[in-house]
Amino acid sequence: MTQRAVVVIGAGAAGIAAGRRLQEAGIEPLVLEARDRLGGRGWTVDLASSPFDLGCGWLHSAEENPWREIAIAQGRRIDRSVAPWERPAVTVGFPAERQTALGAAMGAFYERLETLAEAPGPDPSAEAALVPDGPMNPLIDAIHTYISGARLAAISLRDLDAYHDTHTNWRVADGYGTTIAAHAQGLDVRLGCPVTRIDHSGRRLRLETPAGVVEAERVIVTLPSTVIAEEPDLFHPALPMKVEAAAGLPLGVADKLFIALEDAQEFEPDTRAFGRTDRVETATYHLRPFGRPLIEAYFGGDFARALEAEGEAGFFAVAREELGDVFGSAFARRIRPLAASAWARDPHARGSYSFARPGQAAGRAVLAAPVDGRIFFAGEACSTHDFSTAHGAYRTGIAAADAAVEAARAAV
Repeated sequence: MTQRAVVVIGAGAAGIAAGRRLQEAGIEPLVLEARDRLGGRGWTVDLASSPFDLGCGWLHSAEENPWREIAIAQGRRIDRSVAPWERPAVTVGFPAERQTALGAAMGAFYERLETLAEAPGPDPSAEAALVPDGPMNPLIDAIHTYISGARLAAISLRDLDAYHDTHTNWRVADGYGTTIAAHAQGLDVRLGCPVTRIDHSGRRLRLETPAGVVEAERVIVTLPSTVIAEEPDLFHPALPMKVEAAAGLPLGVADKLFIALEDAQEFEPDTRAFGRTDRVETATYHLRPFGRPLIEAYFGGDFARALEAEGEAGFFAVAREELGDVFGSAFARRIRPLAASAWARDPHARGSYSFARPGQAAGRAVLAAPVDGRIFFAGEACSTHDFSTAHGAYRTGIAAADAAVEAARAAV
C-alpha cells in the first residue's frame, strides 16, 4: 500500500467510476475509503426483507444515466414505474384543484427561473423566481428542500437553472447503493482508511492515513465539498482556491425516514401525500414504493438538519403527527419507524448533495480543475449540469481518471 501510481480518495460513485476507468487504461489504482462500506452517499439497507436506499434512490435522466446500463449489466431489474411526483397526490387534505394550482405555480416558477437566468447582471437567489406573495410559495420552497437540500433563498438561481433533467426517473429494484458498491468489484479498496493530509510539496505526493503514509504520482480526490471546505489543512501547501470554491458549494440536507405499514394494501402503490401544504417545514410521503408495505418520508433543508439532532424519533414524531392529520389518529397509531438517514451528521459526508450559493455557480468548474497535473477532483459538486446526482458523480470520476491518465502519458 505504500506506493502507487494513482490513488483515489473515496469509494463513492465518483471514486469507484474513476477506479474502474483507471483499470481499463492499464493502471491499478489504490482506493482509500474512510467508511467501513462502499458506495458513499449511495447506501442500500435491508428493511422488511426488501432493499431500500437511505441515500440516492432514483435514476434521474434515466435514459442517459450510465448507472442504468451498469445495473443491467449486473443483472438487476430496472423499475420503470411513473415516479410518485409525476402522479396526482392523495387528495385527502390536498384537493385536486389545489394540486392543479401547485402544478401551474411550479410551471410559472421554472419559466421565471429560465428567464432570470438568461438576464445580465448578478446571480440572485432562486427565490427571485417565485411570484411575489404566491399562495403556493411555501410548498414550492418545501419541494426544493428535497430537490436541493436547502431553501430557495440560499440557492444560486443560475446554478439551479443549469441542472440538466430529461424528466425520466426510474429505480433499481435491488437498490441504487447496491449497484454502485458492486461496481467496485476488482478494485483494490481499503475501507476504514481516511486520508487526513495530502502533502504535495515534494516530487511525490504523500497521503497521510491511520495505516501509514502512501506515496503516489497522482491522486484523484472525490471528497464531498463540505469536507474540503471544512478541512483547510487537508492540503499542504494549502489550496485556498479549492477551499473557497467548496465553501460556495455546500451540501444541503435531504433525509429519509422509512415507516412500516400495518395494512400492506392501504394505498395504491407508488403514490404520494403531502404533510402540510401551507409551510416550508413539512415532509412529503411516498406511499408503498415498489408496492411494498412501507412509506418513504422525505425531509429537507434546515428542517431536516434540526430533526437529525433528535434522531429517528424526531423524524417519526413529525411524520406521525402529519400523517395523523391527513389520514386520522387511528392510522397514526398503526405505523412504526424502521430506519432514518442523517446525512448532515455523517462525518464523511456532512450533507446530502451540493447546491451553489448565489453568485457561486462558477465554483463547480473551479473545484473540478486539476492542480499541477497531479491532483484531480471529482464528485457531484464538480458537475456543472448533473450536480446532486450519482450519475453526475460518475461522469466527473470518468473525466478525472481520463485527465490523470493523459497527464501520466504526457510525463513519460
